[in-house]
Order: sequence, then C-alpha cells, then structure tokens
Amino acid sequence: MGNDALKANPPNSDVTINTKGSDWLWAVFAVMLLTDFLMMAWMFTLPKGRRTFHHLSIFILTTASIAYFSMASNLGGTPVRVEFNGNEQGLTRAIWYVRYIDWVITTPALLLELVLATGLPLSDIFALMFFDEVMIITGLVGALVASSYKWGYFAFGCAALIYIWVILLGPALKSSAALGPEFRKAYMLSAIYLSFIWTLYPIAWGLADGANIISPDSEMIFYGILDLLAKPVFTLWHVYQISRLDYTKMQLQSGKFSEGAAMIRENELHSVNNSALKNARADATATGRFSEATAREV
Repeated sequence: MGNDALKANPPNSDVTINTKGSDWLWAVFAVMLLTDFLMMAWMFTLPKGRRTFHHLSIFILTTASIAYFSMASNLGGTPVRVEFNGNEQGLTRAIWYVRYIDWVITTPALLLELVLATGLPLSDIFALMFFDEVMIITGLVGALVASSYKWGYFAFGCAALIYIWVILLGPALKSSAALGPEFRKAYMLSAIYLSFIWTLYPIAWGLADGANIISPDSEMIFYGILDLLAKPVFTLWHVYQISRLDYTKMQLQSGKFSEGAAMIRENELHSVNNSALKNARADATATGRFSEATAREV
C-alpha cells in the first residue's frame, strides 16, 4: 500500500512537503520507535536503581516518535507567510510547531542525560533547563513571525545556545572530573558530540523557517539526520558509556525510600536479635552461676 498521508491530510500551505518527504519522515519515525523499544528492553534487564538514564532516553525517543508520526502524516504544521523567496506572491510555508513541542521535552532530557553524570550543582542544572527552553521557544516564535523581526528571536535563541555551551564545556566538565577520570572522559566525548550536533540546528532553522531557502523536503532531511544523530545515536552511545561506570558515585539510585526503609528494618531486626542474644547469654550465665553455687552448698 502506498503512502496516502497527504491525501488523507491535505496540505494547508503553499510551500510544504510532498510524498517523498513524507516517506522520509516515516523512515525516521520507524528508527525512533525501534530504538525506543530497544531501550525499553534494555532497561528491564537492569535493577530498578540503575534505570535513570534509560528512562530519560525512553522519554526522548517516545516523544520524538510521536512528533515524527505527526509530521509524516502531514499533521502538526501551520501556514506562515514567507519573508523571502515568495513574499511578493504572498506564499505561505508550513511551520511544523509539533517539532518545537518535541524539542521542548526532548532537549532538556538530553541535557539531563549529560549533566546527571557530572555532579553539577542544581543551580547550574536549573539554569541550563531555563536557557534551553528559551532557545526552543524563541525558535518557535521566530518561525511564526512573518517579518524580519523573526531574526531578533533567532538571536535570542543563539545567545541561549552559547550559554548552554559555556556550562557544558566549562563547569560541567570540571565537575565531572571530580567523580574520576573515567567520568570526565565519558562526559567530555558526549558533550562535544552533542554540542557539535546542536550547532547545526540554527543553520537548518535559518535555511528553512527563517529564510525559506531550502524546500520543506530538504528541511525534513536536514532536521531528520540531526535528530537521528542527537537522539537514537546519542542516547544509545551515551547510556552505554554510563553503564560501564561506577553508578553509585552518581547517587542516582531510584527507589531510595523503599531501599532505605528495608535497611532500617534490617537494622531494627539486627538490634532485636542482638538484644535477644545478649539476654540469652545473661540468662545462661546466671543459670550457670546458680548451678555452681548449688553444687558448692551440697
């Protein structure tokens, strides 16, 4: 059966994807979903206290799968009048807001995957999360603006990205070294890789949502390759690296309450047993002394 997505969901913009673009999006969706299932299967082979990074990866891949299902179905886009290359004809281009919804969820999760293995202070983590959301939201607002003012939002987003780079390649790298050289190496490789991939997203935005230079199909190929590298490839590689490290140093075990309660209960039972043992010994000693005294009297 052929791809009938554009027939079932007709385009609402002059400049939008065609069937080949939809086919590509279905392929990316399949990779996202398959990797999601693989991560779930891997997670269930681990004890509950070692699943933090797998859970984050599942959040990322599940969200991305839904977003690509929407775009492949030609859903989740809205028409916006282009600023260049068709402005004089009043053409509209599809702006895929579902992609930005995806990024609002997945990019903070990607950052958490990185920094939770560094011991970075919570204040720096909160700042990273805030500026990450600034980067995504300004990108969405800028894409929805038809005039040249969109580039102001683009500048705000790029400034937020620079702040993220400063934290990832500065304090976070230094903090990871405190956990040990193996943590520093694993973090540094992942941070450099993700930072480089994220450098290419503003370029894609400028060529597509910003200046309307590349076609929507080319846009989908550009973003699709970046998302595959930043999500399935990155999560599998990073989680594999983390799985080889001493997990206890990160103090991320889930189920701390139940584990702590079990330890408390075990300690209480140990104390009770010790008390009973001491009482038994005292009774035995007293009994022995009594028997000895009785024997002497006789």
